[in-house]
Amino acid sequence: MTPDPARKPIRKAVFPVAGLGTRFLPATKAIPKEMLPIIDRPLIQYAVDEAREAGIEQLIFVTGRGKTSIVEHFDTAFELEHTMSSRGKDLSVLEATRIQPGNLVTVRQQVPMGLGHAIWCARAVVGDEPFAIFLPDEMMVGSPGCMKQMVDAYNEVGGNLISVLEVPREEVSSYGVIAPGAKVSDTLTEVTGLVEKPKMADAPSNLIISGRYILQPEVMRTLESQGKGAGGEIQLTDAMARMIGSQPFHAVTFAGRRFDCGSKAGFVEATLSLALERPDMADDVRAIMKRLLGEG
Repeated sequence: MTPDPARKPIRKAVFPVAGLGTRFLPATKAIPKEMLPIIDRPLIQYAVDEAREAGIEQLIFVTGRGKTSIVEHFDTAFELEHTMSSRGKDLSVLEATRIQPGNLVTVRQQVPMGLGHAIWCARAVVGDEPFAIFLPDEMMVGSPGCMKQMVDAYNEVGGNLISVLEVPREEVSSYGVIAPGAKVSDTLTEVTGLVEKPKMADAPSNLIISGRYILQPEVMRTLESQGKGAGGEIQLTDAMARMIGSQPFHAVTFAGRRFDCGSKAGFVEATLSLALERPDMADDVRAIMKRLLGEG
């Protein structure tokens, strides 16, 4: 299918990073959960790398109090770089943290009112363009990355897209779940409905929303009047559900792996999985795991 030349490209991405990270206390008392490292890169870095691979130019961080280190991570650290240079150390390790001036914008979510409210806080920066959303807790690993796969699908069908993954039926009550319509291809499915955390018996499928979105700017106007939903918060899923039928909605089944780094077990799983894929440490980590399992 030939891309529509009138279709606006995906240039902006919103990263909701204002959460308190209470599941990782006391580690997150003074350090944002998005700055917790998977080996030697913080969670937020993996999400930003994925965005850049997809061609996204402007990063919009929806932050809160105590989150300044997230922005500083992508700033120039003059003292550090000067010291490393004077000692002849390679600065390429910092290359991924460099952002072009003006390409990182922050807005504040003063009150924790849910994901939908966090996205709405970025409305002035998003403007009238379609945009991507990344939930950094959801670490997506694949080649190409999840958002690159979604942007490729967007260039074919336009409209709104969400990434989905299949999970065992008994796990659906923990997630947003799609009601699938016609299959466009092996990885692209029409979405006819969305349900936030349904009971297993009521779930329309076992395809869960997995932390990546491409949405049209009209979602901001929908969120403007969105009432509170599950958990007493303004839910993005509810706003998207209201838009189905008025705009195209598709789900992209991600060809890759997801790690739920919002949970401690998922965080450890991601760390071990990525460590075992790194030539500089795989043998050592494998030996450590064998020793620990042997002692168990």
